[in-house]
Amino acid sequence: MGGLSVPTLSHLEVRYQQKCQLAQGSSVDGACLLARQLAQKNTLVHTTRIEEDSDEQGQLLAQLNSMVSEERNPNTMQVDLMTSREILERLNEEDAYVPVAVQRCIGPISDAVELIVRAFARGGRLIYLGAGTSGRLGILDAVECPPTFSVSHNQVVGLIAGGNQAVYKAVEGAEDNPQGAVNDLKEINFCADDVLVGIAASGRTPYVIGGLDYANSIGANTISLTCNPGSEVSRHAKVNICPVVGPEVLTGSTRLKSGTAQKLVLNMLTTASMIRSGKSYENLMVDVNASNEKLYARAIRIVMQATNCDRDTALEALNKSGYKAKLAILHLLTGVDTEQGKQLLKEQHGFLRRAVEAYHAQQHEQMTGKDPL
Repeated sequence: MGGLSVPTLSHLEVRYQQKCQLAQGSSVDGACLLARQLAQKNTLVHTTRIEEDSDEQGQLLAQLNSMVSEERNPNTMQVDLMTSREILERLNEEDAYVPVAVQRCIGPISDAVELIVRAFARGGRLIYLGAGTSGRLGILDAVECPPTFSVSHNQVVGLIAGGNQAVYKAVEGAEDNPQGAVNDLKEINFCADDVLVGIAASGRTPYVIGGLDYANSIGANTISLTCNPGSEVSRHAKVNICPVVGPEVLTGSTRLKSGTAQKLVLNMLTTASMIRSGKSYENLMVDVNASNEKLYARAIRIVMQATNCDRDTALEALNKSGYKAKLAILHLLTGVDTEQGKQLLKEQHGFLRRAVEAYHAQQHEQMTGKDPL
């Protein structure tokens, strides 16, 4: 019983008095006791956390020790003694390993393209997910697709740990949060029709693993892009792309060869998928979006190259088609007007070559009464 309740003791029945315990010290004594107990508890928690942190650190060190990209490069042990020219020559020599490493991954890259093409055909999207350099490379490839192929800004999307601010400045700890990826995917309404590409040079990024696990849980197709064979990330994706470029010139700086390899693979994924989706005629970008002076000039040149016409003819056809290079080319090659051209392209799922061939096949059948096939 505290000091305030002591005067009530005599008014209690004996049986209750026997249950009461009087204070054995002052309020200051009690405060000191509580402080000592709290200090002991905090020391225990702190010690436990140190042990846990130490254990986690040991696991991370073990992971890094097993990664090819984290090994020391025997060719650059004396790089700090080299001249500027020698450093550049060594960087260039090391970069030569990158396309060879990517070439060895053509099989899984092809498998990934097939998944993406099927996703596009059913209205799905390609989503890139990464942290740091990997995340920025995904965003770079995504933002280049609309002006190059005239697709919606929502068809290819890049997500980076820490949000858009992380594009310009590193957000510490964001890559270690797997739930962050889940939240980011839910924010863009990621669904089973979409394809997720998790990009992580190290192959261990928790943010990427969290995103892949979520995508798998809702039935979406998943692809991993790493530079370390047998990585943790690869075990969370249906298709694993892993160009092994070896140790970096500067140990662990995966923005170098690993980043170059990732950029090449991402270019291949979108370019091949767009071509397979009807975005080219021969090797011309006929779905280019003329949004600036350079692209206006490029559209004119593409029409001229595709039809062997002069500049004035190309410009006239583009004006008639609303500056749609694909429609302008179809008009010059077949004579159909804009509305007929749109219908032809719709019937052929956007493939210009197929539209031209279908038109000529129809004309041949009308003239001869026979199917040209």
